[in-house]
Amino acid sequence: MNMREIQKMQQKMMRMQEELELAKFTGTAGGGAVTITMTGKFEITDVKIDAEAFSAEDIVELEVMVRAAAKDAFEKVSDAQQKIVNNVTGGLRMPGMF
Repeated sequence: MNMREIQKMQQKMMRMQEELELAKFTGTAGGGAVTITMTGKFEITDVKIDAEAFSAEDIVELEVMVRAAAKDAFEKVSDAQQKIVNNVTGGLRMPGMF
């Protein structure tokens, strides 16, 4: 791989990473009782809780579902990052990429 190809790969990676950072990913738990929206930078931008799905006695269950929804969103962002790396590098492992 020559320097020009490496530079093109880096530029493509930067464009795709910028697009990823602007994208939104939604994680859910409890069949949609808890929904968390996260950016491609792993920043939580929105949390929705279906009030009818929980009572005050269900607070522990709600806490578990919030963590599960956050984990779901986190995994979606991680998967999207990996797809970008695979797209740009053709599956080659390159140091410093995500």
